[in-house]
Amino acid sequence: MAEEGLRPIVIKRIKKHAGGHHGGAWKIAYADFVTAMMAFFLLMWLLGSTAKGDLAGISEYFKQPLKVAMSGGSAAGDSSSVIKGGGKDITRQDGQVKASNDQDATKKVSLQQAKAALEAEESTRLQSLKEKIENKIEANPLLKKYKDQLLLDITSEGLRIQIVDEQNRPMFASAKADLQPYTREILHEIGFVLNDVPNKIGLSGHTDSTPFLSVNGYSNWELSSDRANASRRELIAGGMADSKVLRVVGLASANNLDKADPFNPINRRISILVMNKRTEESVLRDGVRQIEVGAEEEAAAAAPPARGVPPVRK
Repeated sequence: MAEEGLRPIVIKRIKKHAGGHHGGAWKIAYADFVTAMMAFFLLMWLLGSTAKGDLAGISEYFKQPLKVAMSGGSAAGDSSSVIKGGGKDITRQDGQVKASNDQDATKKVSLQQAKAALEAEESTRLQSLKEKIENKIEANPLLKKYKDQLLLDITSEGLRIQIVDEQNRPMFASAKADLQPYTREILHEIGFVLNDVPNKIGLSGHTDSTPFLSVNGYSNWELSSDRANASRRELIAGGMADSKVLRVVGLASANNLDKADPFNPINRRISILVMNKRTEESVLRDGVRQIEVGAEEEAAAAAPPARGVPPVRK
């Protein structure tokens, strides 16, 4: 009995083993696999929808990540980036170009083409007008008689029609703005034809370099201006619309036709300019600028003088 009381007590512990078809570790592995595949397909989709310049920038980044990080910019493949794959330079390769830049360039080219087409159409119209006036001169006995005094040419400003004096056949009375009867007829015929085109008209009066002696200060400048205005009135009397006139100036002898002989009678002339669109826009811009300058001068004159500064006596 004593020996039975000393027998050791043995405790059996059953060790449980996880795994087999009853475990859940395979689910974690499968979830990792699905996540990796999703990331892979997302990466492939992003690479497929990325611009060529961006791809070059990404490639450059993995080659030299520190250089790309220091250069900054929105993308390594940006056309303004110093990294290869951006911009145009001896150290660069062709990179991406923003869509807005492409659109701006295309729009600019389209505008230039449209402008060139309009200029070509306008040049053809002015050439046709020149031929029409020349034919009218040939067909009209009165105009043909003065053919040598009518000069027509195409300039950078438009079609220029010049009526010049001859030694024994002046357009105006001596030292006056009174037109001779045949000059009126010439202007009437030209004025009617000018309505065939929508272009604006500019007139300039010219004298030779013979000094104009006057006790009241009247000079060749005033005389040339008065003659230009007299010609404008006759063009309108001949049927030209008054709204076509955009500029009337007197240039005295500042722009002689015969520069070698400033006293040559042909320097006394009336010049009618059928303006092209570029010249018309330039004249209108100058007019607006003059109005603005005039308004500024009027405002400055009306403003009270600064404190401590006495007003200027005029």
